[in-house]
Amino acid sequence: MQTAKQVRQHGGQYYVDDRGVRLPSVSTILNATRSQAQRDALAQWQQRVGVAEAARISGAASRRGTGTHKQVQRYLQGEAVICPDGIKAYWESIKPVLFAVDDVRLVEGLVFHHPLGYAGKVDCVASYEGVPCVCEWKTADRPKQSLERLHDYPLQVVAYWGAVNWTYETENLNLNHALLAIAIPDRPAEIFWFDEQTIAHYWQQWEERVTIFWRRQGGYWGRMRDEG
Repeated sequence: MQTAKQVRQHGGQYYVDDRGVRLPSVSTILNATRSQAQRDALAQWQQRVGVAEAARISGAASRRGTGTHKQVQRYLQGEAVICPDGIKAYWESIKPVLFAVDDVRLVEGLVFHHPLGYAGKVDCVASYEGVPCVCEWKTADRPKQSLERLHDYPLQVVAYWGAVNWTYETENLNLNHALLAIAIPDRPAEIFWFDEQTIAHYWQQWEERVTIFWRRQGGYWGRMRDEG
C-alpha cells in the first residue's frame, strides 16, 4: 500500500510522497483546466438556481457521494454495511454491481503517475464479471445515458487507470479495462464499461489536460522530470 501526506495549496489538493515529491490530485488538475464552456455552464447554472441553492445542491451531492463510497468500501473490505437513510437508495442501486465484483486488489488506494506528474486515490482495483479493471463509483439523481454527458468523469477514470498501471508496474497488473458505475435512486446503477479503445481515446484527452496544468505552472514538472 502506497503512502503520502495530503496537503492543501492554492485551493487544490496535493500528495507528497515518501521522497518529498509533491503531486497534484486528479481532481485538482481537472478543476484547474476546465474549458471556458464548462466554466460558463457552471456560472449559468449557479445564476439560474441562485448561489445559496447551488451551494446546497453541491453540498448534498458531495455528502451522498462520500456516504455511498464509504458503504461500498465497507462492503468490499468485508465489513458490515451501516447505511444511513440519506444514502440507502444509492446503496440499493449499486449493490447488484458489487455482487459481480471479486478478486479485490485495492480499495481507496493511493496511486501515482510520476512521468506525467499527478496522484490520486482510486476507488477500487478488482475484477468485474471476471475481467480485471479499475472501478470508480459515482452517484447521480438521474441517468446520464452516454459518456458524453458525464463531463470529466471519463477523464478521471482513465487517469486512475494510468496511475494504477504505473504504480504497480512491477506486479504486471496489465489492466486494460475500467468500470464506472453510477448509483441512481430507485433504479439499477448505470454501468459504463471502458475497453482499450475507449481508454485510449480519453487517455489522450487526459494527457492534454495534464500538459495544460503544468504549462500554467510554468512548465515546472517538465523541467523537474528532465533534470531528474
